[in-house]
Amino acid sequence: MMARRGEGIRPYTAGMPDPTLSAAREIVEESIDGFRDAISRLSADALNWRPSKEGTNPIAVLAVHAMHSTRSWLAVAVGAPLPDRDRDAEFRTVVGGSRELIEIVDRLAADRRALLTTEDAFEPGTMRESHLRASSGRAEVVSGAWALLHAVEHLREHMGHAQLTRQLWEERAG
Repeated sequence: MMARRGEGIRPYTAGMPDPTLSAAREIVEESIDGFRDAISRLSADALNWRPSKEGTNPIAVLAVHAMHSTRSWLAVAVGAPLPDRDRDAEFRTVVGGSRELIEIVDRLAADRRALLTTEDAFEPGTMRESHLRASSGRAEVVSGAWALLHAVEHLREHMGHAQLTRQLWEERAG
């Protein structure tokens, strides 16, 4: 049975959490938990190991890069100031163990939560300028919707990479 207009349907109104941002926050939290699982109880050797010399990154790099990138794209999505970021340094990350990396992820995660917890309505059609892109050396102009979707999918992609890298490490070490 379908609800008639106005019956049982609560449209978004100011003062309520934006449903799009709420959904994104849930997926981001699941992804951060996935990173924690991929990191948990691994040695420094495992966290800093590259499965292949070229084209792969260690779990430590994947986690730090994904968290910084997500912060930057979420800022674009919601119109917040862009954070300072040293992308090249993200790819030089080396950690001393799982506790250290989880602390880094948790510290960076707090900032992501704040960006997705707002009373303001999400404006998906608003065009905003991104950070300088490594591929082109220029900023891109993208919609809030594009930036939000990219933040979430990029985080999920690297979380999957981290989980696969852990599996490869365990198979190699086991």
